[in-house]
Amino acid sequence: MTPIERIKSYHPQLTERRRDLHAHPELGFEEHRTSDIVAQELEALGIEVHRGIGGTGVVGVLREGNGPVSIGLRADMDALPIIEANEIPYKSTKPGVMHACGHDGHTTMLLGAARYLAETRNFNGTVNFIFQPAEEGLGGAQAMLKDELFARFPCDTVFGMHNHPGLPVGKFAIRPGTMMAAGAFFDIHVEGRGAHGARPEQSIDPVLVASHIVTALQAIVARNVDPLDTAIVSATAIRGGEAYNVIPQRAEIKGTARTFRHETMTLVEENMKRTAAGVAAAFGATAQVDFRRLFAPLVNDAAETEAFANVAAELVGDQNVDRKRSLIMASEDFSFMLEQRPGAYINIGNGDTAGSVPVHNPNYNFNDEILPIGAAALAGIVEKKLPRFTG
Repeated sequence: MTPIERIKSYHPQLTERRRDLHAHPELGFEEHRTSDIVAQELEALGIEVHRGIGGTGVVGVLREGNGPVSIGLRADMDALPIIEANEIPYKSTKPGVMHACGHDGHTTMLLGAARYLAETRNFNGTVNFIFQPAEEGLGGAQAMLKDELFARFPCDTVFGMHNHPGLPVGKFAIRPGTMMAAGAFFDIHVEGRGAHGARPEQSIDPVLVASHIVTALQAIVARNVDPLDTAIVSATAIRGGEAYNVIPQRAEIKGTARTFRHETMTLVEENMKRTAAGVAAAFGATAQVDFRRLFAPLVNDAAETEAFANVAAELVGDQNVDRKRSLIMASEDFSFMLEQRPGAYINIGNGDTAGSVPVHNPNYNFNDEILPIGAAALAGIVEKKLPRFTG
């Protein structure tokens, strides 16, 4: 029986687990129920379990033979602050929180791989199953690393996977080198002078100042970033004032920046601070920028990318593995783990049929059809990297 055939034999249990996690989503660093379930399932498989890594993270350790090589497999567990629009039997039971990115599926696929490896033990070495909290911009990977993840659970290589809506079921996509963008969030605090809405001459209007700052920020990409480089600066919210007849004292701009290079992110930050302060000063106001780098560029090791792509090809055929996928402007904090250990991150097709909406959408849903495929790919990279000796 092949790995995927064996995993398909418990596909119904995986589906049930995934849908249970979907119905009970938890935000970053609040994944207490999810962590409990993960720990209990790993323990039932005879896997050594360590809890509270980086807050609510869980690491399962499975050793077989005396091989000195160790491998890390990572899945994220957290949900998003989104009101679910799906009308499904396992719809989120927590108002305002839903699994809109498929982390319920990622967790389930890694549990499926853990079950297969624990039952078959067709490897020689150590596997660390890393269940990470708080991927969605809250620093879960960094929290685990700060908790000495790789010192406590040595990994020679580390691998991760993310579903991709729009990519057909049975297909994978990956690329060597940089694959995903670095990401930052920013807040710009504008301080003006409040006044009556009918007496604007007595004010320094922070809403007007904020509006001009948002417009000026567009020049960072257009006029500061090298045209052959790539960056995004998106102001996604302006807040200021509560009343129709009051010019407020303060206004706030929120947004995100994305780049593929650390140097470009530094350029964006420096020019944002200069622009905000300069525009505000022209109106007699002040502006302070809080610029927070939340994600590093995700960079795949070339050799490990090839190895992961080969495993995927053995499952679905080489023609169904895109080894040179396009760059992704979205970010992923698995990037911080890849900065410390060589490894690779692969996309698995979540389906391209009608209704296959993007992640972070209230109508998104993970496709349970791909659970055995993803679990088999994760298990397969272990068997490839930690081959069992045969005499």
